[in-house]
Amino acid sequence: MGKKTQSQEITDTGIMVNGIRANQDVLSKRGIDNAFANELQFKVDECVTLNAEQETLKARLKTKTEELDAAFASMQKKAMEARKIIKLDIPQSLWKEFGINDKR
Repeated sequence: MGKKTQSQEITDTGIMVNGIRANQDVLSKRGIDNAFANELQFKVDECVTLNAEQETLKARLKTKTEELDAAFASMQKKAMEARKIIKLDIPQSLWKEFGINDKR
C-alpha cells in the first residue's frame, strides 16, 4: 500500500483526536491529555484551512493558465501574420531587425 495523501492524513488525524478524547483516562498516563488533543485538533483545523486555500489557488491557476494559453495563441497568430508581411515587403538582410532569423 502506498503513502497516504495529505487529505487522508488530515482526516485520519481528526479521527485520532476523537479517539484520544474518548480514551483520555488511559492515554493521560503517557502525557496525551486534553491539552495535547486540543493542540492536535488546532493543527488539524489549520491544515484543513490551508488545504482549502491551496485548492482555491489551484483552481485560479488553472483559469489563469487557460487565459495565458488563449492570449499566447492570439499573439502567435498576429506574429505569424506580421512575419509573412515582413518577409514579403522587407529585404531578407533586414529581417533580423524584426527578430526573424530565417534564411528564406
